[in-house]
Amino acid sequence: MEATENIEILDVTIIEPRLKHPTIFERFDNLKGGEAFIIHNDHDPKPLYYQLLGERGNIFKWEYLEQGPAVWEVKISKLTQEEGETVGELVAKDFRKAQVFKKYGIDFCCGGKKSVAQACEEKGIDQETLEKELNASTAAETRETDYGSWELPFLADYIVNMHHKYVREAIPALYEYTTKIARVHGKQHPELLEVAKHFVNVANELEAHMPKEERVLFPFIKQLDEAKKQGIQLDRPPFGTIQNPINMMETEHEAAGGELEAIRELTNNYTLPADACATYTVAFKKLQEFEADLHRHIHLENNLLFPKALELEKEVLK
Repeated sequence: MEATENIEILDVTIIEPRLKHPTIFERFDNLKGGEAFIIHNDHDPKPLYYQLLGERGNIFKWEYLEQGPAVWEVKISKLTQEEGETVGELVAKDFRKAQVFKKYGIDFCCGGKKSVAQACEEKGIDQETLEKELNASTAAETRETDYGSWELPFLADYIVNMHHKYVREAIPALYEYTTKIARVHGKQHPELLEVAKHFVNVANELEAHMPKEERVLFPFIKQLDEAKKQGIQLDRPPFGTIQNPINMMETEHEAAGGELEAIRELTNNYTLPADACATYTVAFKKLQEFEADLHRHIHLENNLLFPKALELEKEVLK
């Protein structure tokens, strides 16, 4: 943890609730690049993170100094211009870079809001080495679908018909596999009991998550697109701004990604033991496939669909 002796601490517990976020935003806006302050709170201020990200963009670093249960402190730093594009922005421009980030264990979907410098610092990776590989990936002769050129309704439908469909089809089989290997091999490999629990968590998260996108968020994105084409303006929706459901979706993406990351750590990157049976092998293979699909799924939403929808809303809402 960095030294914090000379950094101002803002105690938000003593601020009137309706003034908390405006006060924090004012304090942040007054920072110069490279400067920081610490917020002191009595609960996790994660909603503030998403509001700050939505309204100011990726121009800050969010670092937990204390994480409850009674005290939460977060150091918020304003980034300098030199700290570069985010991981998600780089992958949005060229998905070939995703393979490089994956090689180094850098999350380009749920963690895509971080700069390359931030990601390298957190993982202990040499940034110069990583950037050389990123540049080499751009030069590689590989074909990749240009999702960024797709119209938003088409991209939303693609996510539903490809990724949501895949998740719904994969969950029952993976539930069966993870439950079975936990039952059969759990005594020799107790980590499998935790793997099964984490998979139930991610399955429950996604099964509750996808209908929200299909019934609320994606239809509204299509409304925005149609309004722009017709040259009309829309009234504000009941949820105020699309930033609000997007914040919720990104929080849930992060939760699902965290469950899969825990599975990867528990299994030592899906390393099979010597006594692994056929079901054990298939379970690990399918879990890796599920994780890879979810990474691309969340990338398409967090790094392409959602940012474009936010810009579109600014054009067509009254």
